[in-house]
Amino acid sequence: MSIATPVHTERRQQACQLITELQNERQELWSLYCHVAELKPFSANDAVKTLLTQFSQILVDYVSLGHFGVYDRILAGTERRQRILSIATAIYPEFSSITEEAITFNDKYQNIEEINSFDELEQDLSVLGESLAKRIDLEDRLCELMQQ
Repeated sequence: MSIATPVHTERRQQACQLITELQNERQELWSLYCHVAELKPFSANDAVKTLLTQFSQILVDYVSLGHFGVYDRILAGTERRQRILSIATAIYPEFSSITEEAITFNDKYQNIEEINSFDELEQDLSVLGESLAKRIDLEDRLCELMQQ
């Protein structure tokens, strides 16, 4: 059994803080997702536009934190546990694909004042929701290992 060094302890604390921040953003994201979904049928009114704008901003923050926070930390060499590196490498393609889907969603709805029809929003939210659920499963696997 090895004794934790101050550097080792600090790295673990940083990982735990990052995971907590990710989980908090995830919770905020799902809350906004549900609020947007409750506005069906969608129309170009202020309530839809306001919530969709807030949702899109949190969506980008959330996927960025997961992608550039968690993954950068792991793949930049600060993570030394081989099991985590192996799993992170294995799930990265799907994780990255979901990040791209989220960015595509954001790109489609970011110029909210220019959108006159929200005919595709219900389907787009459904697809995004399924992808985010997969991403959460992937994140949870990785985060659980990081916290051990």
